[in-house]
Amino acid sequence: MRWRRTAGFSAGETRDAMAFYQHRVAIFGLVASEISLSFLLFRILSAGAAWRKDVDQPSFNYHLAGLAATALIWLLTRGRLRPLAHIQTIESVGFVATCVAYQGMGFSIPTIPVGGYLILFVLTLILFSRAVYVPSTPRRTLLLGIVVGIPMIPWTYFSVGALATPANLDLLRDLTRIQSVHALAVQASVGMGFSWLMAVLLATGTSRVIFGLRREARAARRLGQYTLEAKLGEGGMGVVYRAQHAMLRRPTAVKLLPPERTGGANLARFEREVQLTASLTHPHTVTVFDYGRTTDGVFYYAMELLDGASLDTIVAAGGPLRPARVIHILHRVASALAEAHEAGLIHRDIKPANIILCRQGGIDDFPKVVDFGLVKEIHRDTANPSLTQADAITGTPLYMSPETITASDLVGPRADLYSLGAVGYFALTAQHLFTGRTLVEICSHHLHTQPMPPSGRLGSPLPPDLEALILDCLAKSPSARPSSAAALCQRLEACELFGSWSPQDAREWWARHRKTVQQPLDGGNAAHATLTRLPTPESS
Repeated sequence: MRWRRTAGFSAGETRDAMAFYQHRVAIFGLVASEISLSFLLFRILSAGAAWRKDVDQPSFNYHLAGLAATALIWLLTRGRLRPLAHIQTIESVGFVATCVAYQGMGFSIPTIPVGGYLILFVLTLILFSRAVYVPSTPRRTLLLGIVVGIPMIPWTYFSVGALATPANLDLLRDLTRIQSVHALAVQASVGMGFSWLMAVLLATGTSRVIFGLRREARAARRLGQYTLEAKLGEGGMGVVYRAQHAMLRRPTAVKLLPPERTGGANLARFEREVQLTASLTHPHTVTVFDYGRTTDGVFYYAMELLDGASLDTIVAAGGPLRPARVIHILHRVASALAEAHEAGLIHRDIKPANIILCRQGGIDDFPKVVDFGLVKEIHRDTANPSLTQADAITGTPLYMSPETITASDLVGPRADLYSLGAVGYFALTAQHLFTGRTLVEICSHHLHTQPMPPSGRLGSPLPPDLEALILDCLAKSPSARPSSAAALCQRLEACELFGSWSPQDAREWWARHRKTVQQPLDGGNAAHATLTRLPTPESS
């Protein structure tokens, strides 16, 4: 991948890095255009009443050509992302064309000293603008500078000969004490070449420093074998980044505990989170690959990067889900919770944003339960109150069970079943179970208000067995809910529509909506979409 290395990108760098490069090239084109346009306006205004004569000069046309070249760099690189090879070609050709145009402008000015100094001044401005704005290796900056300087020496030599009229020659002989035109042209060419070489070497040094700082910044974003690439979001206990493993080149989500949260209790909770999540092996639970701590004390863990969309995004894109699809999703999530509950763990933050429908193993609509940042060990939390007291009320209010509100430290597995019932309600109706203007109002509804049946909220009938199961999960008393996540799975399997959401149905839905909803997601992205009512059930 030679072209990636010459641009300053490693073979593993991603779309975001190339988008950054294109953006910086566009900025360079815009800045160079603004500089060129400013000098053009100054030239017209300083000419006064004689500006029309100046416009007729060849130097003016060269100036316009230089402005056009820089403007094309900007126009061709702004907007949508283009292949990196195209951007490099536009930048290189545009830079050389701009510099050649300004050489023509300077050498066509009928005063030798003025033309030479003007060329050096303008080209140096452009060269350093590129070195500052465009990420480039020192070698590439040096090569482009040499390419631009090659025509400068012969052009200087011949322009001196062409402009050395008897009147000018006498003046120049007095100033330089050089008798022959040839010697004068040689001296001018050598002086021009040396001055340009100094400018190129300084610009090369600038590229080296800036490129080196960028490389150091990339190295600083390494956590063990993982290189951070882009921030994905913030979960209950940390910040999540898209990353790549240095050797495997596998897209990964890395969750880390920010330095400001590295107090003893927070660090203990974070470390416990990864250990508990890693102990779960269910295919519908997010998989943890690795965890560790950097030399400067940043704790992190790496998990699978999910190729799909959260349930709230799915509902926002397609409206209320078909009952068969809701049964499919609830059954898979309940089976993942069954494993966690049997291991003595409660999720405590089941919500649409923490259920990801992804593509895995060629299967669409493969649910994954993510973000165990608020996970609770049933038999251990009371032994160390410091790990839970910061979360007197834990979870998301829209999906919080009544007992979580009144006695958060005493919640059991059935709290997750209440939240899952609220998720099913939302998936069937595209509306939250309860809403309110304040947190207190929402919590009051969870404690005292009986939910309207989903069919009444939707305005159309739903399968009675599924609706009854959803309402049982939403019982105020934990004892009135299904006895366990495994029992919930059994009741879902007994529903008439169980198994009727087919792989073909999933493929057809994703074929229609993939571009709208799909984005790389992770096991800790707590982003929650703002939804409006979408009363029309999704089409089959």
